Amino acid sequence: RDHMLSALGREIAGLGWLLFAVCGAIYLLVLAALAWALTRRRQETDDSRESGRRLSRAVGAATALSVATIVALTVATVVTGHGLTSPLGAGAVTVDAIGHQWWWDFQYRDVSPTEFVSTPNELHVPVGQPVVVKAMSRDVIHSFWVPNLHGKRDLIPGQVTSTWIEADRPGVYRGLCGEFCGHQHARMAFTVVVEPLDKFKAWLRHQRENASEPATDEERRGRALFLGSPCATCHTIRGTKAASRVGPDLTHVGSRMTLAAGALPNTEEHLAGWLNDPQAVKPGNRMPPVPMSRADQDAIVAYLRRLQ
Repeated sequence: RDHMLSALGREIAGLGWLLFAVCGAIYLLVLAALAWALTRRRQETDDSRESGRRLSRAVGAATALSVATIVALTVATVVTGHGLTSPLGAGAVTVDAIGHQWWWDFQYRDVSPTEFVSTPNELHVPVGQPVVVKAMSRDVIHSFWVPNLHGKRDLIPGQVTSTWIEADRPGVYRGLCGEFCGHQHARMAFTVVVEPLDKFKAWLRHQRENASEPATDEERRGRALFLGSPCATCHTIRGTKAASRVGPDLTHVGSRMTLAAGALPNTEEHLAGWLNDPQAVKPGNRMPPVPMSRADQDAIVAYLRRLQ
């Protein structure tokens, strides 16, 4: 995982370090002045006119320095922020980033409705090209934030706000919600995958395909159990009768890196634990527990793992 994969991220980090350095220096100067004032002994000349003039000059110089510092920091902030408002060129990709309590849905759209792709909690972007992100919320205020790429963008219910990201190098790193949105706000994360354009196009083509067909009897049994359970009333698996958009799209769930919006690695063991008791993993989330036997659970896990 790269530390900083974006020129904009580096600019924001540079501004942050500048603010930290200036404020730290001012803090130390104030402490030094306070220590000098506390340890200095009063002198007979302190009440003289000359002492008063020296004090006035010192106060004036400190005021001028403070004003100059504030102006300089304001200019640096404006210059940095100027490059954050719009991409340098036309966006190569446009993605809808939709916030829910507490998960993300990233949607790629094309001319034809059949080209629609939904990739919950995992955002793929091509390296070296600007990606326009249209941010929106389905419930409360969230904030789209990829610290290594860009600043935050709030998601306001009923509104669409736009931002953009661009990564310099391929890598895999973390995004999150930057605005408190409820009990599981801290576990509302997503994975950002930056890859070469050819790999991104291949990934997008694969995401447009229907779900993989089961290859074993257990996987076929798992599909039948899934489609006959309450799971099918909340989730979509393209190529089956499950077509609800209440919860995340599971068409390619087996290929994703995490489960439950970054709360768990996407392994067989963690998937079984998530299905068995989602409230134990992420209390307050909207996925209810569905009672099932261990054999049924294993079959559904086998089927979902097949969905690459």
